[in-house]
Amino acid sequence: MSLQRVTQSGSLFLDASGAQMTLRGVNLGGDSKVPYPDGGTQFPSDFADHREVSFIGRPFPLAEADEHLARIARWGFNTLRLLTTWEAVEHAGPGLYDDVYLDYFAEVARLAGEHGLYLFVDFHQDVWSRMTGGDGAPGWIFESVGLDFTAFASAEAAHVMQARYDYTSTEKRQATYPQMSWGSNYRLPANGVMWTLFWAGRWVTPDFTIDGENVQDFLQGHYLGAMDAVAQRLAHMPHVLGFDTLNEPGLGWLAQPLSYRHLAASAANPERPRIGPALAPLDALALARGCAVSVPVLTRQEDGSAAPTDERVFNPDRVSIWRDGTTCPFEAAGVYRLEGGAPVALREDAFTARNGRNVKLDDDVFAPFYARVAETIRRRQPAWSVFAEMDAFAHAAGRLFPRELPERVVNASHWYDVRTLYLKRFEPRDGLEATAARFRDELGGIASAADAFPGGAPTLIGEFGIPYDLAGGADYARWAAGQRDSLWPQHEAALDLMYDAIDALGLHSTQWNYTASNRNDLRIGDNWNQEDLSIFSADQIDDARHPDAGGRALGGFCRPYAPRVQGRTALVSFDRDSGRFELRFTADASIAGATVIYAPRVQYPDGWVVRFEGVPAEIVRDDARQRIALRALSSGEAVLTLERPPADPL
Repeated sequence: MSLQRVTQSGSLFLDASGAQMTLRGVNLGGDSKVPYPDGGTQFPSDFADHREVSFIGRPFPLAEADEHLARIARWGFNTLRLLTTWEAVEHAGPGLYDDVYLDYFAEVARLAGEHGLYLFVDFHQDVWSRMTGGDGAPGWIFESVGLDFTAFASAEAAHVMQARYDYTSTEKRQATYPQMSWGSNYRLPANGVMWTLFWAGRWVTPDFTIDGENVQDFLQGHYLGAMDAVAQRLAHMPHVLGFDTLNEPGLGWLAQPLSYRHLAASAANPERPRIGPALAPLDALALARGCAVSVPVLTRQEDGSAAPTDERVFNPDRVSIWRDGTTCPFEAAGVYRLEGGAPVALREDAFTARNGRNVKLDDDVFAPFYARVAETIRRRQPAWSVFAEMDAFAHAAGRLFPRELPERVVNASHWYDVRTLYLKRFEPRDGLEATAARFRDELGGIASAADAFPGGAPTLIGEFGIPYDLAGGADYARWAAGQRDSLWPQHEAALDLMYDAIDALGLHSTQWNYTASNRNDLRIGDNWNQEDLSIFSADQIDDARHPDAGGRALGGFCRPYAPRVQGRTALVSFDRDSGRFELRFTADASIAGATVIYAPRVQYPDGWVVRFEGVPAEIVRDDARQRIALRALSSGEAVLTLERPPADPL
């Protein structure tokens, strides 16, 4: 299938004919964070093979590509947020790119276009790397800066499933590795060291060099080099929209006083604290050096927040995570020193001040990084957009995007309903209407950030979604017992409200996620840290010939919308109970082609009734593709509605 190039124009995405496009997609895939085939966190590992791993086969083997991409397109998605990682590209060593993987990734991207799917590339990371409890950076990076990742677990410098989980036990949920606990790594020493050097090595550790360049330039240079290697392979593909900057980056210790322990949100620091030890940067630096540190511990509360409930000593065995012969670069830079085995702060403002002024995360950290990403990818394809992310907690903490931005930047922020995500329940305490209003308010607040972008910008919610293991995976058990009707009621209700808000606000989106290797198993899920947010599971295929085989909660996300409008959209709404869909738009007959409506069988099993008024038009139904094409013959205000046909009288 040949797709017109879609480019950003102010706050809109337009195709080459000038039609307004709505990008509605899915992240592909959740297991692309880990090597293929046995790199998932359901397998024990010491990461000793980090230089030899392969990501060929993520998100799926090429022999399966058509099956999965056709299913995604059938479900109405027209866009992929296509995942890769820095490790996938450069795992073998500095500058050693995996050309076979790059060829594989480019072929997955090409095939996506054949199935009518646009895409943008997401260089994914979570809490820096697999060796620090997440994914992203290659293992040799730690060696380059002088860290020994094999010591992280014993020093309690990282919270890693493979180090805490008893793989011999039949218990799939274990107290030693609580659900959604991987995020606590952001506040632990290994993440603190790496993110601080990545963002601020030039001014915090100016004399720390690797191969003749400052550590910050070394780290960012290799990350962007991997991005450039992918960009070269995709530059000729018209359906590629651009690149994400970096998934949910951490901040290290930036903007934190050296001795400050974050125990609760405050006016000075409105960010929600995370579960785990409340380490001040000084505590973390001491722990990394091999000191035992006593600090408060925060645990998850019933409302999803974190609060201190205990205090304990960390790293009691006094294990250093610095390699033999390596000096801590922060100690060398005069940030602190050890006296009698205890840390002493020398520069309390080491991470909060720069050149005699307060650090500005937007201007000092993100603005120059966005500029480098834009420069990197646009050397290969000038038309590409930059899908910009700040850290995952930026919006909640009131942090804004930089004032200085490259041209054609998309607000690609993420949003999750925290209660559902962390508590694994969807129970609207204030009723569905109040929950719907809250979703609109939260998403609207995120979208409002784009108002300040020069020239305006679209908002594409790069991640949102729901865990499918709600209530301990109760729906898995019902499926295994043979139940096929009335599954996923909570999931469909939650997704319905989310897409209602997205429609009402006119947002673009890529749901998290589609994982081809997903299993209805509390230990496995998406193959990563027991998360399970995939809209597909191979364990739910009864009849492989059925086009919707493996789908989860289709009624919640498989819904009508207008991927292309011959003009400009004014209103989109859908009521799942009645099946009524409404599109209001200003038709522009000078734009070639038709307005396209996706009308899924999931919502219209007996077909649909189309009504159109406002201007003369030609309407073509394509039942097989679940599409309606409407070509306006003159310009003006127009309204299209879809409804389910009336039931046959008894």
